[in-house]
Amino acid sequence: MILSMHEFNARQIHKARLMMNIYSFGRNLVTASSPLPPVHLPAQKEAHVWYILPDEVKSTSLLNRYLEILSPCEKENIFRMSGEQLKKRALLARALVRTTLARYQMNRQIDPKSLKFWKNIHGKPEVDWQYADDWRMPPLHFNISHTSSLIACGVTVGSPIGIDVEEKQRRLKNDILAFARRYFSPHELEMLAHISDPEIRRREFIKLWTLKEAYVKALGKGFSASPFKTFTIRLRDHMEENIHLPLHMISEVPEIIVESCDDPKDLGGKWQFVLLELAGTHYVAICVEQGKINEGERSIPVNLTLRKTIPFVEDECISKGDAAVVIGGLTRLLG
Repeated sequence: MILSMHEFNARQIHKARLMMNIYSFGRNLVTASSPLPPVHLPAQKEAHVWYILPDEVKSTSLLNRYLEILSPCEKENIFRMSGEQLKKRALLARALVRTTLARYQMNRQIDPKSLKFWKNIHGKPEVDWQYADDWRMPPLHFNISHTSSLIACGVTVGSPIGIDVEEKQRRLKNDILAFARRYFSPHELEMLAHISDPEIRRREFIKLWTLKEAYVKALGKGFSASPFKTFTIRLRDHMEENIHLPLHMISEVPEIIVESCDDPKDLGGKWQFVLLELAGTHYVAICVEQGKINEGERSIPVNLTLRKTIPFVEDECISKGDAAVVIGGLTRLLG
């Protein structure tokens, strides 16, 4: 379609107004030359998780800086959204991905704006490194998840990763057991049905949903290609007794595994899970491919580095404590 000059100008004015509406949050100055401190790539059996709290980003100039590093397609997608807060969260999510990946610099500086992406047949995005033939970036994997109050990006090298974030206080419109009966495996439904306290049942449901989301995202297939009913999330320490206790009844942090409903003997040993309580307000589930575990062997803990960030402004390394509590999975939280 060919636009007249009047129509073209009208569209540009409309976009400018949208930008002004999105970014009426403050006037703290952030220059375009603000650096992104480089970080080392994750080692084998290590995952990095970066997260941002949208309510803490209030600078108009900073939000516009984020907009500058997005692709034209990403900008168009944001402009088409309705609601200022929805636009802001979408902008922060894309900016978090670009600035996070650009930090992993291998003998050259990477401009976050130059990053390109492609999607697999199920829609999971991957980095499309387009540099000289004499330079190869290690196989960097990432995944992103967000709620209205927290956005997180997980990064690994050589191992697919899936991450999901849910608010602890999330309320469900549907009856939990009816919903679980529709989407969860019989073992998971039985576990939830044995919890008499409605509030504890709600929390356990959210934890389980978060873990299942992280798994299908790590597979790179999505919900439609990997229905939740086709696999079960279990706690390894209690399988010998044929018990699937909810996490709140476990005195020690259990190992979390996935089991195929078609083949219960397939324990999905190549996948490692971590379940965190983050910032006292969110559950974060991380699923990483760790290679096939032979029968009788125990999984190796995932080394996990957590960083809270406001890109171009500040980063904070989060250690184990009030800000991050491991509630499931084998992991070492690195400081």
